[in-house]
Parts: sequence; C-alpha cells; structure tokens
Amino acid sequence: MICLSSISKTLERYHRYNYGTLEGTQTSPDSQNNYQEYLKLKARVEVLQQSQRHLLGEDLGQLGTKDLEQLERQLDSSLRQIRSTKTQHILDQLAELQQKEQSLTEMNKSLRIKLEELGVAFQTSWHSGEQSVQYRHEKPSQHEGFFQHVNCNNTMPIR
Repeated sequence: MICLSSISKTLERYHRYNYGTLEGTQTSPDSQNNYQEYLKLKARVEVLQQSQRHLLGEDLGQLGTKDLEQLERQLDSSLRQIRSTKTQHILDQLAELQQKEQSLTEMNKSLRIKLEELGVAFQTSWHSGEQSVQYRHEKPSQHEGFFQHVNCNNTMPIR
C-alpha cells in the first residue's frame, strides 16, 4: 500500500523544484496549468487520506449521523465482499482437497490390487484414531526358490 502522505510530500517537492517562484521569472500558461493540476492532486490526496482515516475508525468526531450511516453501509458492503471472497477461496481449497482425496483413493486401490497379485493379504483396522495395517503372506509366490520366505504378522501404524 502506498503511503498517501509520502505521495503528497513528493508532489510538493516536485512543485517547489519545477515551479518555485524565482524572482523576476514569469510563469507560462503551461506551468500555471501544471500548478493547477498539482493543487487538484494535492486536494485529492488529502480527501483520500481523510477517507482512509474514517475507514480505520479515526477522526469520526467531525462526521454527522448521515455520514456515519453511509460509512457504516460502506464498511458492511466491504465486509460482505471480503467474506464472499474468503468463502470462495475455502470452496476452491475444498474442491482441490477432494480431487486429491479421489486421486489418493484410486492410488490406494491400485496398490491394493498389486499387493493381492503378489499374494499378500492385509487387514485394515482402526484403533483409537490410529490406523494400523497387518500384513501376512497367504500363498507361496513363484519366486519361492529365489527369495527366502519369512513369516511375519507385523502391525505398522500409518500416520
């Protein structure tokens, strides 16, 4: 966010440097137009700064009831828009997570099929919020002579 007071100071320095009144120098119509533009911009910056202070809840004492009601409506409208944008972001994230879940579920099914093809049976159980998977070898594989068969019934927590 650009600080409006620094813009105002920059404009003032620019004006003093380029349009400062030097004794004996006459100003051209072009420089007069530029000076008028400068004054308009300076006034606009001041209005924006005041508006920003009002939106931040500062300098409200000088506002009347109608001005305060208008400010309240403006803030309510802004808040609704912010909430709408936030909700849309959350819905987008939810959709992305659902796609990820679907992809992981499909990958899980694929891995389960591969394990079954290798002759490994598995059981999934849920114990107090922690998932564990038990593996055991069901049938001898075709590579029985190559690999040494190990009987195991391990429980591995999946986190």
